[in-house]
Amino acid sequence: MGFGYQRVQKPLVAGFRPLARVYSTHTSAPSARLGILMMNMGGPRTLDDVKPFLQNIFLDRDIIKLPAQRLLGQFIVNRRVNKVKDQYRQIGGGSPIEKWTRIQGEGMVDILNRSSPKTGPHSYYVGFRYTEPSISEALESMLQDGIDHVIAFTQYQQYSGSTTGSNLNELYRVQKRLDPQSRLQWSFIDRWGCHPKLIRAFADRVEDQVKRLTEDVRQTTPIIFSAHSLPLNVVDRGDPYVSEVGGTVAYVVDELRRRGISNPYRLTWQSAVGPLRWLGPQTESAIEAYANIGYTSLVMVPIAFTSDHIETLFELDIEYGEVAEKAGVVQYLRAEALNDHPPFIDALASIVKEHIDSGFATSPQLLLPDPGTESEQTVLTRKWIRSQTKERLATSQH
Repeated sequence: MGFGYQRVQKPLVAGFRPLARVYSTHTSAPSARLGILMMNMGGPRTLDDVKPFLQNIFLDRDIIKLPAQRLLGQFIVNRRVNKVKDQYRQIGGGSPIEKWTRIQGEGMVDILNRSSPKTGPHSYYVGFRYTEPSISEALESMLQDGIDHVIAFTQYQQYSGSTTGSNLNELYRVQKRLDPQSRLQWSFIDRWGCHPKLIRAFADRVEDQVKRLTEDVRQTTPIIFSAHSLPLNVVDRGDPYVSEVGGTVAYVVDELRRRGISNPYRLTWQSAVGPLRWLGPQTESAIEAYANIGYTSLVMVPIAFTSDHIETLFELDIEYGEVAEKAGVVQYLRAEALNDHPPFIDALASIVKEHIDSGFATSPQLLLPDPGTESEQTVLTRKWIRSQTKERLATSQH
């Protein structure tokens, strides 16, 4: 590998070149009436897509709020684009997130068609916030297919206004533009970071790496759970992401304890960019700090990511791997992303089935605003979500 440490070998799946430029974002027959919209950030398919991807991110005030957003956002993009292109080049030339989302969607609807035949056949649709296939493309496909009810299923398991909230805001805008008569009825799965099957899937991945440690450090190696950081102004607003990531970590650690794994652990934060102050401690700093006090082995866990993309394949594997090697870490292991792990696919199907069985219930958490000031768009989106809930209740009473 060129380094004096161990880390998980991954195939360079980031070079995947999907056919989605010519096929639609759906996978089932047009007769299907229930659609599942799998929402996520997305990622550039090719190096040419990197710049528009970054532009979409840095112009979105839901994810990062900057003074003179258009000017400063574009300035940051221009400074970062070549560096980010090189990072994607090192993981195969593009993001594998669409590939993994489609594999997950296929497996999920296959299980649902067998476990819940009365509500099937089920169709999944991919709608990304910053890249193709977009939420607009997905909605157009659903309208063409004659879908009646759509489950907006966020693929961010822990809720943040910067991630799921931004997707829902875009969904509201697209829905108003493409479906002004509200032909589609909507329900929402907005967070699922503590679902028992998800917890067990994460624990599987962590356990696999702990078992790879040499026996002399197997019980003492720190487990570092790493999640995408947030600007502190978002945290101060009362965004629930930090507590929800902590909840996932607590449940995973509890499951590991039941399996006899009692390693110490910490939660750290990665991927801070731009001039704002971000949530810490930063993952890179934590790696150096533990190496400096004598730890020569670490197990890294991407706890806020379920699919491989640049934050796992480049940042955790390559960038932080080099930091670890320079600091003297000999065994640097990264828990595999959940990707196509069968228990994870089963978890996705179970989450959707439980939502269907609940009568498409809306989480009370989704209807509760942050205590700090929210954007006007977020307020409008929540009113729309609330109206969908009331409409569904009125329909069920007739």
